[in-house]
Amino acid sequence: MRKLLPLLNSHPGGRSAMTCRYRCGDACFHEVPNTSDNEYAGDVIASALSRRSVMRGAAVVTVAAAAGTAIAAGTGGSTPASAAALAGADDRHGNGGNKADGARGLRFAAVAPNTADKVTVPAGYTQNLVIRWGDPILRGAPEFNPNKQTAKAQAGQFGYNNDFLSLLPLKSERGKQLLVANHEYTDEILMFKGYDPENPTREQVEIAWAAHGLSVVVVDEEPRSGKLTAVSRHELNRRITVTSEFRLTGPAAGSELLRTSADRSGKKVYGTLNNCAGGTTPWGTILSGEENFNQYFANGSSATDKRYGVGTAATERKWERFDKRFDLKQEPNEIHRFGWVVELDPYDPDFTPRKRTALGRFKHEAAQPRLTSDGRAVVYMGDDERFDYFYKFVSSKAMKKGNSRAARDHNLTLLDEGTLYVAKLSGDSPVDIDGTGKLPADGEFDGSGVWIPLATGDVSHVPGMTADEVYVFTRLAGDKVGATKMDRPEDVEPSPRTGRVYVALTNNTDRGAAGKAAADEANPRNANKHGQILELAENWDDPAGDGFAWRLFLVAGDPKDPSTYFAGFPKDKVSPISCPDNVAFDPHGNLWISTDGAQLGSHDGLFGVATQGERRGELKQFLTVPKGAETCGPIIQDRRVLVAVQHPGEITGATVENPLSAWPDGPGKMVRPSVVAIWRKDGYNIGV
Repeated sequence: MRKLLPLLNSHPGGRSAMTCRYRCGDACFHEVPNTSDNEYAGDVIASALSRRSVMRGAAVVTVAAAAGTAIAAGTGGSTPASAAALAGADDRHGNGGNKADGARGLRFAAVAPNTADKVTVPAGYTQNLVIRWGDPILRGAPEFNPNKQTAKAQAGQFGYNNDFLSLLPLKSERGKQLLVANHEYTDEILMFKGYDPENPTREQVEIAWAAHGLSVVVVDEEPRSGKLTAVSRHELNRRITVTSEFRLTGPAAGSELLRTSADRSGKKVYGTLNNCAGGTTPWGTILSGEENFNQYFANGSSATDKRYGVGTAATERKWERFDKRFDLKQEPNEIHRFGWVVELDPYDPDFTPRKRTALGRFKHEAAQPRLTSDGRAVVYMGDDERFDYFYKFVSSKAMKKGNSRAARDHNLTLLDEGTLYVAKLSGDSPVDIDGTGKLPADGEFDGSGVWIPLATGDVSHVPGMTADEVYVFTRLAGDKVGATKMDRPEDVEPSPRTGRVYVALTNNTDRGAAGKAAADEANPRNANKHGQILELAENWDDPAGDGFAWRLFLVAGDPKDPSTYFAGFPKDKVSPISCPDNVAFDPHGNLWISTDGAQLGSHDGLFGVATQGERRGELKQFLTVPKGAETCGPIIQDRRVLVAVQHPGEITGATVENPLSAWPDGPGKMVRPSVVAIWRKDGYNIGV
């Protein structure tokens, strides 16, 4: 195996100090917001819901720790289908691929760890830039000129720091698709010459407002390759920014907690912040998660502000100087209007995007729906914070099929009515967990779990909290019911083939520290700097159910490290991986993982791993990104892979005048976040 490279200059978790500063407001250097004394996984059910009893058909017991209420899901002696699947009986059969060249969909030569200032792809593959920060997408928008940039220009151009990507069909125009991209945050020091962080100008601030949000842009597909080209100024192209109008919908809309001096109704808000990952709904809309929104607000003072990591002084960007809504002394409720899942209809340029309060308020990494057998929507969500939780929402109404206006209008209400849950996990080998990552005696980190209901409509299931309080202060509701503290749950995605749900747990260097939660079976390493991926199967394969079986699919790091685990696949045949962030699936059912803040000395990258068959756990690196960059927004289609290269050149000491990356346009050019398409030169499908 190739020797790993020396560790790059970084903060804990592998990120550049600049990334920590601009992306999440140095979250890892502040007190952990979750100071609750919840029980930890492994201590929850001391009477041992053993792996054998859960997996082989004994009654499945679930526990709601809130108010000490036990929920029993009797099996009558039958085995939950999901538990049988997780037992491993069928994991090494079917979809196995050729033993010599890997699982179907992963038959490429793995890219070696490297620090090249480019997007490095496997031999036999090529790439193109689909779109870059500043490229014009709206009619009337000028070409990008960094020396003459204005807020008006930026509002018509592709935004900064592209993250989540979605490609949707555009049946009305042959060879074209609709690309939607999130724009998570701005690096002002890499955007403006002579930028003074202590004294930003109004124009600079307004440019940053216009560079946040989302972009919708039509792309043209080259018939004989995977190349995509943005179609500038198409009528469906759209920009959504910090000043765009949104509607608050669902059970908390209109609550006193959401009212401000500018919006007495509590139902209209301007802008969306820190849009990280997202999801694509079965009814053709886009979901976008508002993540590190806390860093944009100054002068937090309440206990709820503290639980959400809001600072008590001025912000890094100083936006509060130019708009009072970012000053919580003047508008204490404004921050409650951020931290939601946003829903957008990208096919309708006049659609007012919605913030769905029924899905709860926290640092949403993503939101990926699936349907129950009777057509109800289930959305899985992670709260990207050390020692926070992962959730799901189950709608009360079923999706209507078809493209009629009535079906569309109905489906746009699905995420406003239902039940919000938080997860609580129990390991089946608590005595074997010592914080080193050593496998338990039964050979797996695994156990059972329960979905604890938090609220349904205007009914709270959390003692001492109203329904409005549950939705607006969802973290506190999770604290009260004893949800399991996880190692930064980010993207949570169900497999479209198997229904299993995969949770990316990026890292947590505070795990096991003095006064902090100790290692447990779902988070088995103290000072966890590499992260893990959890695999979850709902009992009886019912996404609306209240219980599940789980196990760790990957425990990331250098494969030579004895604490790593790759679903039992030989570790001398896998690529090293660190800090899993976003996940996606290819048409063959393989899981693809993008990383953020890798701690192994190589640049971040994109990896594919088989989830089924005899090569389950075979993990191969597909690409690396340039200096200072993060891999985001992966889309894996038959003919192409699409990635968002976020914050290239974001390295401590970098400025516009002193760029530390030359990507994507070469030396002397502005460093620009961009979307890249990769495909096989011979025209065949990816990895086959």
